[in-house]
Amino acid sequence: MAAPVVNADECTACGACVDACPSGVLELGDVATVANPDECVECGACVEECPVSAITL
Repeated sequence: MAAPVVNADECTACGACVDACPSGVLELGDVATVANPDECVECGACVEECPVSAITL
């Protein structure tokens, strides 16, 4: 696995991934972005929580 990748065309900026991330690597603006990819623990919580499947690892 690797750091999350957010598909900006699919992201609805709901914030579910930001809330689910135990490492705080995601930030929310117009869409979710990966602010600190080196701190990602590759747990997949953001992928599981995204209701539109806009995140992959």
